[in-house]
Amino acid sequence: MAMRVSFDFLVSGFKIGCSIQRDGGGFGLSALGVPDSSIPELPSATAVLTSLLCAFFSFYFFRAYRATRWNGVPYAVAVPEEATPGWKGKVLDSPAIKLESNWNIQCYAPATGAYLGTVKPHYPEDIDAAIKASSVAQEAWARTSFDERRKVLRTLLKYILSHQDEIAAVACLDSGKTKIDAALGEILVTVEKLKYVLTHGEKALTPEDRSSSWPLMCYKKVHVRYEPLGVVAALVSWNYPFHNLLSPIISSIFAGNGIVVKGSEQTAWSSQYYISIVKGALTACGHNPDLVQSIMCWPEVAPHLTSHPGFAHITFIGSRPVAHHVAASASKQLTPLCIELGGKDAAVILDDTKALSSVASILMRGVFQSCGQNCVGIERIIAMPKVYPRLIKMLSERIEKLRLGSILDDDKEGIDCGAVISDAHFARLEGLVEEAVSQGARLICGGKRYNHPKHPKGHYFSPTLLVDVTPSMAIAQNEVFGPICLLMPATSVSHAIELANSTEYALGGSVFGGNPRDLERVTKEMKCGMVSVNDFAVYYLNQSLPFGGVKGSGYGRFAGEEGLRSVCNLKAVAVDRSRFIGTGIPPVVDYPLRNGERGWKFTKGLIELGYGETVGRKIGGIFKLMGF
Repeated sequence: MAMRVSFDFLVSGFKIGCSIQRDGGGFGLSALGVPDSSIPELPSATAVLTSLLCAFFSFYFFRAYRATRWNGVPYAVAVPEEATPGWKGKVLDSPAIKLESNWNIQCYAPATGAYLGTVKPHYPEDIDAAIKASSVAQEAWARTSFDERRKVLRTLLKYILSHQDEIAAVACLDSGKTKIDAALGEILVTVEKLKYVLTHGEKALTPEDRSSSWPLMCYKKVHVRYEPLGVVAALVSWNYPFHNLLSPIISSIFAGNGIVVKGSEQTAWSSQYYISIVKGALTACGHNPDLVQSIMCWPEVAPHLTSHPGFAHITFIGSRPVAHHVAASASKQLTPLCIELGGKDAAVILDDTKALSSVASILMRGVFQSCGQNCVGIERIIAMPKVYPRLIKMLSERIEKLRLGSILDDDKEGIDCGAVISDAHFARLEGLVEEAVSQGARLICGGKRYNHPKHPKGHYFSPTLLVDVTPSMAIAQNEVFGPICLLMPATSVSHAIELANSTEYALGGSVFGGNPRDLERVTKEMKCGMVSVNDFAVYYLNQSLPFGGVKGSGYGRFAGEEGLRSVCNLKAVAVDRSRFIGTGIPPVVDYPLRNGERGWKFTKGLIELGYGETVGRKIGGIFKLMGF
């Protein structure tokens, strides 16, 4: 049996005619209409490779050319004079943010007591004006493309990467943290969020097809759209003045919203510079900077903000007592909330943990990052019997050597811990430690405020190690938010899980060990919103993951797809698959009803046809539809 197949194809610009033929038991390949001897005249491998490379580079350069339209653009923002190297500043006699003479906010460096400036607080009329200005700008912004929004974020990213020293210096001065803490907790996580949104944000907000109900709705196409809400608000805490300010801005404006951010009065000085960075990026890209607004007000004025009808959503980062007031105020307008509160995060150390010294390094960072003022900081270390005494020894040696200081110090060896934001809670911290010791805990080091020889007006608390802590002690139940390391002994994996879940907080957690079964068990049974396995808080450095807690640590999520979509109107849409098929109301159920009994029988049959669990019931439904 003979077979012959002929076809043409294009290689490197040459049209080649070929045939494959089967004669008897063999195959043959020849060019059509020419002898077999001409086959070597086909394009060479070099020609084919050249064509492929040309196609590849053409595609690459086309994409690169297109991307140049949306690259970040350079711009300049005035940097505070206080952030310049060598600045010292006047040290206040009694550092405090409240003045007796007026309502202005007095800003100072908590590490030294040096005066930074005065910020005029906002009042109800200022809040109204800010919301109105953002709303006007948002109308145009909502019509921008994702490419235009990415250009703004790329411009912002370009500025941040080029001005890390200034951004870190401002954060250190206003919050007391060290430069390394600022790099990790302010800049690193912010550029990671920018990178995630730039890479994956559009996909998260692209209309998403959903399955239609079969068979009743088989003629419909259904999808979800993620549309801008309008103007949203974010009330953020002082512990990360740069990141906490920019994070909700990044999500909100990429989703097409305007945003009003209320920073903490504790870090009012830095908020002015940081908000100017965002406004500068918008202006540089040709957009209205009024889209983003910053509000700084005293607690007495805040209810006007949180109950304002102009907000479509509010994100709150702060303490539980304040969250109750925010939720009550927002309920007046039924404004939806995302609330991220404190934590009492536990790190569970199993007996088979390897490289305990390396784990100790992670624990040190988890406890003392930003001087313990970290919502996902490690507040409790729960260790099994074999590793417990070894950890005490390792941690005590390190904690006793920690050096306290300010970014203004001329210490080339560096400082380990900065200051805390205020001395207002020193008496509470000392009281918690003293009470725990009286109940059987052992104080290895620290436990009280520290009078810094260089900065007597600074707010310093001694790095503390408290061991043999039990869950009945107040310090094991209340968020410390300071440089205090707690060690709690556990007798078994079950006991460790019980201790980890013994507080009203449930934000994050960690577990360290070698047995995958035990690691999975602890991860599964730990009642919290996030868990890092053999690490600390790395879920937040993966901005594809949602961030948030349960129980007393709040509700709602930011970061990840969930965070982007939380500031969107999730609009459900159903459309006809074809213009030739649509919904029609059958006469038997059309108003006014002609026969109620017949209508009931028809609708009953419709339900059985669509949802009958057996073939027989579905067939019965068809008969009912037909009137039998």
